[in-house]
Amino acid sequence: MRAVQAVEFGGPEVLSVREVPEPVAGPGEVVVDVAAADVMFLDTRLRSGWGGEFFKLATPYVPGGAVAGVISAVGAGVDASWIGRRVTTATAASKIGGGQPIGGYAEKALAKVDSLTAVPEGLSLPQAVALAHDGKTALAVFDRAAIRPGEWVLITAAGGGLGTLLIQLARAAGAHVIAAARGRTKLELAERLGADAVVDYSELGWSDKARAATGGAGANVVLDGAGGALGEAALDAAADDSRFLGYGASAGEFAALDADAAKARGITVYTLFDITDAGTDWPGLAERSLAEAAAGRLEVVIGQTFPLDDAESAHAAIESRTAVGRTLLTVGSTV
Repeated sequence: MRAVQAVEFGGPEVLSVREVPEPVAGPGEVVVDVAAADVMFLDTRLRSGWGGEFFKLATPYVPGGAVAGVISAVGAGVDASWIGRRVTTATAASKIGGGQPIGGYAEKALAKVDSLTAVPEGLSLPQAVALAHDGKTALAVFDRAAIRPGEWVLITAAGGGLGTLLIQLARAAGAHVIAAARGRTKLELAERLGADAVVDYSELGWSDKARAATGGAGANVVLDGAGGALGEAALDAAADDSRFLGYGASAGEFAALDADAAKARGITVYTLFDITDAGTDWPGLAERSLAEAAAGRLEVVIGQTFPLDDAESAHAAIESRTAVGRTLLTVGSTV
């Protein structure tokens, strides 16, 4: 089968399509004929060689943490009724010849049966995989934020897949939304999705503009998907006695907040580990996100798709900050 391999650590150009052995389902596993694969910011970081102390990768390997497609084979202990069903799923930590890991950038991928989520009628496979990570994470963040009608909510990285979902969830809860992103295209998207105000955080003084949009009182809730210095600046736009949820690191790292300063202002800070604790019902959140999208209550923003042969361009789009919403690779039938 054809798969994209990172032949060495480096820039997007190290991604190459090669023929590799097809995966074989082991006990508790299934083989998915891939229709579309999610392309994440994390994929680009790992390809560059980052995170070796956490992710034990050796080149060549096949990137990709989530796929959607149709199950074509099952392993021992798996109900055969799964065969032929449309699913979205995280990829399994599987191997191919030579022991290299294989992910979702391939014509076929392995998955654990426990990670499968059936795709409901009315939702395409690309839409489903675009929600594989962002859908359940957005709901986990939203539920923990406990947003109330009339509150002001500042969302950073608002033009990404997760941010676009959070804009819609906050608006549906009756909140006023300030969307912070980089560039006119992302800000116009945020406005279309219902943001009451937008600010470009590539411009100086953006956090002052965000606070001004609230009438000077500051945001009651900050949903920080950007992290780094952007997340730290977002704290300046927060009201006293507000909630700050830091779950993202699209700026390269999580925000390093001054805990004492936040406490002095009565700001409750939630980290990613607080939001995604051991009690999080990930399968339930995944099903809920797909159901909301299938019912038309959540718009899934897929900003750009690339064929398997052009994974290099997909990574380049994310790294250049030009990607909007989710970025996908299309592989097989996307019905």
